[in-house]
Amino acid sequence: MSVTIKSAREIELMKKAGEILAKTHDELETVLKPGISTYDINKIADEIIRSYGCVPSFLNYNGFPGSICISLNDEVVHGIPSKKRIVKEGDIVSLDAGVIWKGYHSDAARTHAVGKVSDEAVKLIEVTRESFFKGIEFCKPGNHLNDICSAIGEYAESFGYGVVRDLVGHGIGTKLHESPDIPNFRMNRNGIKLEPGMTFAIEPMINVGRPEVEWLGDNWTVVTADGSLSAHYENTVLITNEGCEILSLIK
Repeated sequence: MSVTIKSAREIELMKKAGEILAKTHDELETVLKPGISTYDINKIADEIIRSYGCVPSFLNYNGFPGSICISLNDEVVHGIPSKKRIVKEGDIVSLDAGVIWKGYHSDAARTHAVGKVSDEAVKLIEVTRESFFKGIEFCKPGNHLNDICSAIGEYAESFGYGVVRDLVGHGIGTKLHESPDIPNFRMNRNGIKLEPGMTFAIEPMINVGRPEVEWLGDNWTVVTADGSLSAHYENTVLITNEGCEILSLIK
């Protein structure tokens, strides 16, 4: 398996892409209110991304029809924006977005509570986010990929949650999806040894119930098989000499 080590110039471009994506997510959070359609959220996202001189990574990627993915409640990932899909009070909404800056991608996702949501939903969102940071503790040269994967999965599963196995994180750079695959659960091997210059999209996808998922008839939207809530948290990460840097999160 070949994993691309980024040059100093490439890293600077990816840092810029990540900064723009972080700003995009912060702006999108402010428009997420009851009554808005996922179509309108997507339209606003497209406008924001292009206002920074970027192109949406997802638009037409393998035929995907939206500029971002918008997934509600039991939808895990890849929700297609629609005028008929209206956000309601009490929903949890996952916004997954990517941008291309001068040929380099950044990829990040956030799950938000809309208004007052259940205690169960609040806890799921918090644990999913925290599971990412548990994995980040092992993002340093000399560690192996499985150290990250194990930390994410073991933390989420300690709450009785189902860690999705059919979808994983990935390398990222001039392509949205590069090697290696990055599961959110312990693998049966150590995986690659981490080196400075590697860039990853690390993205826990955690269900309140079982880990199994299904694809809907649109061949994109992934939902929990048992109808339970799901949350998604993702950032683009750079391995550095000292540890790692989260590129898609404003400090």
